[in-house]
Amino acid sequence: MKCDTSITISKKGNRIIKYLMTNDVGMKVEVLNLGATLTKVIVPDKEENFENVVLEWQDINVYEENPGYIGATIGRMAGRIHQGKITLDKKVYSLTQNENGNMLHGGPEGFHHKFWDGMVQCKDDEIRLQLCCKSKDGEEGFPGNVEVKVTYILNNDNELFIQYEAVTDQLTIVNLTNHAYFNLSGNGKRSILEQEVWIDSDSIFELDNESIPTGEFLSVDEEYSFDFRKAKPIGKDIHNDSVQLRYGKGYDHLWLLNQGEEKVVELYDPISERCMEITTTEPCVVMYTMNNPPNEKLKIAEQAIRYGVCFETQKCAIGYEEVFKEPCILRPDSIYQSETQYKFTVREKRK
Repeated sequence: MKCDTSITISKKGNRIIKYLMTNDVGMKVEVLNLGATLTKVIVPDKEENFENVVLEWQDINVYEENPGYIGATIGRMAGRIHQGKITLDKKVYSLTQNENGNMLHGGPEGFHHKFWDGMVQCKDDEIRLQLCCKSKDGEEGFPGNVEVKVTYILNNDNELFIQYEAVTDQLTIVNLTNHAYFNLSGNGKRSILEQEVWIDSDSIFELDNESIPTGEFLSVDEEYSFDFRKAKPIGKDIHNDSVQLRYGKGYDHLWLLNQGEEKVVELYDPISERCMEITTTEPCVVMYTMNNPPNEKLKIAEQAIRYGVCFETQKCAIGYEEVFKEPCILRPDSIYQSETQYKFTVREKRK
């Protein structure tokens, strides 16, 4: 097990540090101190070809703006907050509005723009990269000084853990996730449409035309395009005539997970035979199928939509009349903690 570091001075004069973790069987994980951003997950296919299965920008300088939040840690709040308004202890806070009058992913200067302090610990059976940052009281309109830790852990079973921890000195809200775009073809050779997804969920959160939760749930028995209880290709139903699909321009929705200690999401590429299993402590997952074309050059075969898929494990976004707010509240006498595990294997195609 080892971790190598390298430094690039950006065009803006900032020190961007790359942490490259390598386990004893050849899997590599690269993370930037900028945005605590995941830029590489290099794993083998059925022929032992090691390739990157997350998308990355061609030019490292793009991460200073990072349109699309490629690979970044998202905070303080993942998802959208309706009208950027939040009420805590009878006080209304006006948050930065950065998408259609709503707040998206913590605002324009969210955690994806911060430079995090890193510390590496190598053991015989795992590497731990701990990244820390502070969010000041009033930042993007949020109350409270918040200290955050994100820990990436790589072991010799080709498992990647992301652990999140946060504390505050005032009543506030926190909902953290990672925004990696996965593509198991390797190095973005093909679109994700033929890659198969399984999600252990019976319902999705209904969204309006601005992707704000209405407070209602929709059964996947009725919204069958969103039924992934049996694995199917992402592209199978993505073009169906569904109001929810039209609103999202594809999949950009929250699934309510059936909680347990087993995996809740699986992504499989029948060509490379790479498989990724996700287990999480969080109650929801957003699956986003890269429905808008990238603004900058990505390291993919074709500069087009549907070349990556995000699985954003998180609590629900805050919708109309602050619905689903309560699970996101963090108090000074408590600690925000969550963990998501990604396990990478090679599995023969189902007969």
